Order: sequence, then C-alpha cells, then structure tokens
Amino acid sequence: MRNGEISHWMAEAPRSSVRPIPGAGGADGGADEAVSGLGPPGGASEAGADAAASRTGASVFDRSAPAPLPQEAQDLVIVGGGLTGLWLAYYAALEHPDWAITILEAKEVGYGASGRNGGWLSTLIPGNRAVYARAAEKAGEDGIAAVSAFQLALFTTIEDTLAVLRREGIDARHAQGGNLTVAQTRAGLERLRAAYDADLKYGYSPEDVRLLSAEETRARVNVSGALGGLFHEHTTAIDPARLTRGLARAVAARGVRICEVTRVSRIDPGMALTQRGPVQGRAIISCAEAYSGRIAGPVPGLGPRSLIPVNSAMIITEPLPDSTWEQIGWTERECLNDAAHGFIYAQRTADGRIAIGGRGAPYAFGSGTPGDGAVDPATITRLRQKLQSLFPGHDFPIAHSWRGVIGVTRDWCTGVHFDSRTRLGAVRGYAGHGVAATQLAARTLLDRIDGKSTVRTSLPWNDHDSGTWEPEPVRWLGVHGMYRLFGLADRWEESRGAEQTSLLARFGSRLAGMHE
Repeated sequence: MRNGEISHWMAEAPRSSVRPIPGAGGADGGADEAVSGLGPPGGASEAGADAAASRTGASVFDRSAPAPLPQEAQDLVIVGGGLTGLWLAYYAALEHPDWAITILEAKEVGYGASGRNGGWLSTLIPGNRAVYARAAEKAGEDGIAAVSAFQLALFTTIEDTLAVLRREGIDARHAQGGNLTVAQTRAGLERLRAAYDADLKYGYSPEDVRLLSAEETRARVNVSGALGGLFHEHTTAIDPARLTRGLARAVAARGVRICEVTRVSRIDPGMALTQRGPVQGRAIISCAEAYSGRIAGPVPGLGPRSLIPVNSAMIITEPLPDSTWEQIGWTERECLNDAAHGFIYAQRTADGRIAIGGRGAPYAFGSGTPGDGAVDPATITRLRQKLQSLFPGHDFPIAHSWRGVIGVTRDWCTGVHFDSRTRLGAVRGYAGHGVAATQLAARTLLDRIDGKSTVRTSLPWNDHDSGTWEPEPVRWLGVHGMYRLFGLADRWEESRGAEQTSLLARFGSRLAGMHE
C-alpha cells in the first residue's frame, strides 16, 4: 500500500507532456521553462499553450524549473495554486484578456486540499446556515432569503463547473449521481429528518432533496443496516486532481503565469513577498485556504488564529471485481456519507474503486500541516473498519492512503474579503465543502475586484467575520475534546438504540460552533 506523497488523485492524474521552450530563460538563473500539452481539440490547445508560454514563461507541473517571477507589475496576483486561485485566474483571463495575471504557489498546483479531497462537487453551503442567516439579519436583511440565495447560487455553480469541463475538454471522470446520506441508527435517521426540514427552509426544493426509505436507500447503495437516507440532487463525484490540473492547463493557455515552488510570506498593497523576491500587483488575493495562517498582511482571514488546519484522511481500494459491485450496487456513483457524528465521505470512482475518508487524528498542536500526506496506522485501520461495516463480507484491498487539511474558522463559516482601497483580498474556511464553492468564491472576488454589484457580492459570506480561534493549548484541547465527544456519542447511540441525538454530541456541536 502506498502511503502519502500527496494523494492517489495527484499520483494518477495525467501531468501531460512537458516540453522545454527554446531560448527561454529568466530571473531564476536561466532554467529552461516548460509548458504542458493542453488536451483535446475544443479545449485549451497545445498551440495555445505554446503561445501563452512564449508570452509569460508559464511553467505548469515542473517543480524543478519554476517559471521566473514577473518583473513588471501584474494586474492580478493570486496566492495559491488550488481551485480558488485557478478559478479566479480562469474567469479573470476570460473577462480581461489584456490583464497580466500571475499565480504564486508554494509547492505545486493542487498540492493542498484541491488535490487531496474526496471529490464532491457538493450542494452543501460551506458554513453554518443559521450563522449566516443571523449575520444577514444583523445587517438588516432577511436571513432565510439571504441563505436561500446562497444555496441557489451553489446549484448554478455546479452546472457552470460542468459546462467549463465540457468547454475546455477537461476529463475529470465526473458523474452527477447526487449525494446519498445513510442512517444506520435511529438517532441518525432522526437527524436526517431534521436536516431535510432545514434544507427546505434554507433554499432546497422538494425536487432538490428527498427522504428515502430503507428500501430506497439500499436500492441505490446496499449499505448494511441502512434505516433510511437523505438524497440531494445535483452533487457530482469528480476526480479533484484531474479537475485542478485541467484547469491549470486551461489558464496557462490563456496567458496566466503559474510560478510553482514560490512561497508567499506576506501581502501588502501592491506587493506580495516571496522567498524568490517580491511580486508587484494592482490587486493581490490570498487563496491559500488551510495555509492562510502562514501569510501575514492587512486583510481579514490571514494570520495564525484566523483559522485552523483540520486533518482529513482517505484510503482508496484497488479496483473491485464485478461480483462485488453487483452486491453493493452504487451504479449511479452517488457521493456517499453517513449520519454519524464522526462521519465519513466516499465515492465510487470511474475505475471501480471505493475512496473513503474521515477525520482521523483531527488537529496537530500549533496548527501543524501534514506535508506530503502520510497517514498514521490507527487512522488507516479505522477507515478500513468503517468500510467493512458499510459493506461486510467483502474484501477491500487498500491501494493508497493519504491525508490533507481543510481550513476551519472559529464559526465554521467561509469568509470572502476584498478591500477596494488597498486592493487586497482573501478567501478561506471552506471547512471541507470547497470543491464547488471555490468557483463561486472566485467569481465573487472578481466581481468585487471589478467594482461590480451583483447577486454574488450580496451573498452572506462577503466580509463575514468568524472571529479568531483561542490560543494554544486551548484550541488543541477543544478540537480533540469535540471529536472525542462525537465518538462517544456515536457509540452510545448505536449501543442503546437511541432515537434522539446524544446530549454529548449536542454539547460538542455547540462547543465548536457547529450547531445549526
């Protein structure tokens, strides 16, 4: 079994051909530059990539020879080569083809959560809906209407993302099979009923979400002991690294410079400071998500206590035989999770594997991050056991394990920030629900950079103040205490056959600011 080295997705996603550009050299000592071939006709072409590379010296997927830093001021500088930064570059290049745009990435495109996640283009709002509603009401708005508008924008975002994949010829091995949440306890089933009511309150229609009986649930995915389910339309399973790298090729073809191995330590008006030197920009946006705490600057959302990096681990099986799939079902490739407090998330991949993830060891003291993603044996064992409990009696050989970190703010809500005076901005805190939301956040930021007033700029995550996390060791104790309470609550509910959510879980949820 392979362990770490970023993720299975990143190891398997095509990097395309990387070709030196004759005569290219630059500020980093004359290293040859490179550009990827850009996929099938109708998408970003190889000829387009060559032309873009000639203009910008763009380097895609070549950490050994990063592109030189631009010497002239850029119209837009983006910190972070994950999905938020790539979407921002994509739409900025489309709407402003004359702009000089540079992405500064500390490691390589997709190194963070964008290349390690569970692969859900999800309808779930990246935050606590009740918190957003209260914030809107405090500003004199209708809170439920504000959150409902947010929800509708996410529905549109998923369809927009799929349209971009078609337009750019990006094969992300996606399937729009929806999201199935399964209850295996009576208390979990009660939580699904409450979630259904809340969904209808906050913008879903009865066509978007529905409760399923035990039989309807098992007809979709034959989960052992399933008592019922909650099914959300629109959610799409996707290979996140194929999405991320495909998007990087598309932006490079449009002239965006991608400087990998370029770590930003601070942003100020007009300037981003990196270990390779300064980069000037008329607008500078931080899209570093769980790594935002490592960046300083006069913009909300940065600094060591603005958010914490929470670990999430995954395992993926070898391709499973047809006989196993005949018994499990899962023919629509629904994104699968459960109603437990210590929940899991999973998908059936296009090549017949099961990828399943969960929190594992949730938080490292001092906001540590997992490097290239090696997972401890205990977490691998727990994920394997969970897989066996969902589908007992089957053999699941594990091919790869890895972990990454999600960015979590103190109230578990994303904030999108831009200061029109300083031309600095930041977005962070998707809390594990960012694969779809990154596109919406990027377009929101671009609207604000352009000074537009749109539906996106009125959504309640704009300039949302999440507060700050407590100092250590309080936050370490709090996070670990919360997850310990959730684990105890799951065991209590299962062993007692409880019909109501455990008081331990209710306390843990309120302690963390997750209660909705």
